[in-house]
Amino acid sequence: MTSSAPAFKLRPPVQPPHLLTRPRLLQRLDAATEPVVVLSAPAGAGKTVLLTEWSRDLAARGECAWLSLDACDNTPDRLWAGVLRALHEARPDLPGHLDGGGWTTATWLDETLPALLTGLDATGPLTLILDGLESVTDADAQRTLADFLTGLPHGFRVVLSTRHIPGSPLPALRARGLTAELDQYDLAFTPDEAQSVLTGLLGCAPTTESSRTLHEATEGWAAGLSLMGRAQARAGNPADTEGTSARGRRMVTDYLTGEVLDRLTTEQRRFLLRTSVLDELSTGPCQALAGDRAGVLLRELARTVQLLVPVAAGASAYRHHRALAALLSDVLESEGSDTAAALHRTAAEWYARQGRTTEAVRHWTLCGDESAAVTAVLDGWEKAISAGQGARVSRCLDMLPHRTVAADARLCVVAAMTALAKGAPEAACRWLDVALLRQTGARTAQTVGEGGTVRDAAAVARAMACCLKGEVLTADRLGASAVTGTLPLTSWRALAGTARGAALLWTGRYEEAEVLLGEATRDAHAAGHGLALVRALGLRSLCALLAGRREPARVLNDEALREIARAGLDRHFVSMPARVGRAWILLQETRLDEAEQALADAEAALTGPLRTEGEPHVHALRHFARWRLASARRDTNAARAARAAAERAAARCESPGILTELLARAEGAVAVPPPAPHPRDLSTGERRVLRALCGSLTLREIASELYVSHNTVKTQVRAIFRKLDAHDRSEAVARARECGVL
Repeated sequence: MTSSAPAFKLRPPVQPPHLLTRPRLLQRLDAATEPVVVLSAPAGAGKTVLLTEWSRDLAARGECAWLSLDACDNTPDRLWAGVLRALHEARPDLPGHLDGGGWTTATWLDETLPALLTGLDATGPLTLILDGLESVTDADAQRTLADFLTGLPHGFRVVLSTRHIPGSPLPALRARGLTAELDQYDLAFTPDEAQSVLTGLLGCAPTTESSRTLHEATEGWAAGLSLMGRAQARAGNPADTEGTSARGRRMVTDYLTGEVLDRLTTEQRRFLLRTSVLDELSTGPCQALAGDRAGVLLRELARTVQLLVPVAAGASAYRHHRALAALLSDVLESEGSDTAAALHRTAAEWYARQGRTTEAVRHWTLCGDESAAVTAVLDGWEKAISAGQGARVSRCLDMLPHRTVAADARLCVVAAMTALAKGAPEAACRWLDVALLRQTGARTAQTVGEGGTVRDAAAVARAMACCLKGEVLTADRLGASAVTGTLPLTSWRALAGTARGAALLWTGRYEEAEVLLGEATRDAHAAGHGLALVRALGLRSLCALLAGRREPARVLNDEALREIARAGLDRHFVSMPARVGRAWILLQETRLDEAEQALADAEAALTGPLRTEGEPHVHALRHFARWRLASARRDTNAARAARAAAERAAARCESPGILTELLARAEGAVAVPPPAPHPRDLSTGERRVLRALCGSLTLREIASELYVSHNTVKTQVRAIFRKLDAHDRSEAVARARECGVL
């Protein structure tokens, strides 16, 4: 073999000052019984410091061999010369001939490796720590190490510390349960550990806010936290927080430049700089910015640098560590602002082609092209809102200057529709008022969405806002004027029809409401508008339920719940009508436990990100269902509380409508007289028969006159008697005249 490793590589480096003992990690290492332990984390994560402290007790018992690896060890002969000398330091009685002779593959496999494993098997417990394994990139050296790790004798353990995510044979050993692993997330400082290390550096405890800020900025990265803490400790003026922070950032930048950036190839460095403008690194946008090899470079750097952090979007999607992102931003800025602007423009164009509006708007605004950002918002907002993704549109609007949104009537309507999708009708009305102020001159013909004028869109939005606020009469009045006619887009007709249908529903005009809500369902289906479809179906199920048509109510409710699941709108407030309707259906069937679960599902939507107290009629029905459930279970206190909640919800409605009758029923012991009939309670056929009953014709003669069967007339007469609370035809006619039906 060639010359063995120098002595300084055979012992741990000197511990840094203000060392933080990390019991949770020391315990993890102590508890590991696997023959191979891997610490894999980026530069400055604290691997060497941790292993130095942990190995102290092992070394005192003569059970630890240490070897610090560097680029000089990147050949099989140099690697094993160092390993063997480290092992001889701990076990001098190992066979001496292992140190001699030249290295060849045949010699390694036939003589050296078998003799080494046999010798180690007889030496008792021993741990070999190889620190800096990322320096060993030679294929033969890696292969020989894999042979060694695969055949470790009992009682012998190897600890590998590396900046890279190791390859073979780790996956195979992992599958056999022979490895214990600590990664960058394990080694990251917790908030409490960050507080402790900063206290040691500063000589006193930092403020909670200061500690939290530094921990978030460094993501618990040990080197970054220590450097920022030292910058604070050396500050001449403790009050100069901005200057201290800048010095700390420079120290972190210098560290990363030397330990990361300067060690990369030109191609890798160019890739990191050009992709530094991206929030998320995935193959598509990286290729747009850095060329066809971007996917290969991304995977390569994710494995070797480890300051590319995986994100939840997918196994091949990453983001820059905050410290690395700051460094790359500084380097890119030093190359000129035009470079960053051009990269943002390229990224914006790529995201726009992919239909990813939020990302496109971000990059348009960062490259200074406000008009392109506005166009992207106007092109993409409807699809996002219809799918229940109003939060994305809201983020896009937040990226634009407020003055830009307020000055454009179209954007004001978009802001209003976004507020409605979040259940905020008051905010929507404020935006609609601004939109109308911006409609001057040629702007009155501006369109928003795929064809609707700003005025038409604002009318639809205002009708929806009125319904969400419980202003049923106002919504009905708007629906009968500004929203009628042929709207240019199916989705807008669906929204308008749902608003008008809801207004009719809450005033008890069930037949008319069903017609409009049915048309809205059809239009929402055709337009693929998930929010409108779920709401229309939910309201239709309530309409059928309140009209006493239980079977159609169940069919519509089942369809509504299927659409909710398909569109992923379980936690959106538009699922409330369907959820409440399901609870009422189950209560009618005395399936109390299932009804309670349905109410819990309805209330879960109120605890989600899009919770609202809008549409108080639906909230009142929810509380009525709670009242009925509590009453069925003889829970007087719960029933009283539910009734009070229903009253509060009804009081928020400009026109309570059907809620008045339901409140009366909730009085408990007080008998409720039957409500006065209305023309809308009788079907068209029943009204025709009722008018015929005013004369002297028999039921058979009435059937002949109306060209229907005798049985049909008898069925309709029974329905008329039931609805008018009458016992014969003369009483039915009298009741109808009293109530204005005739």
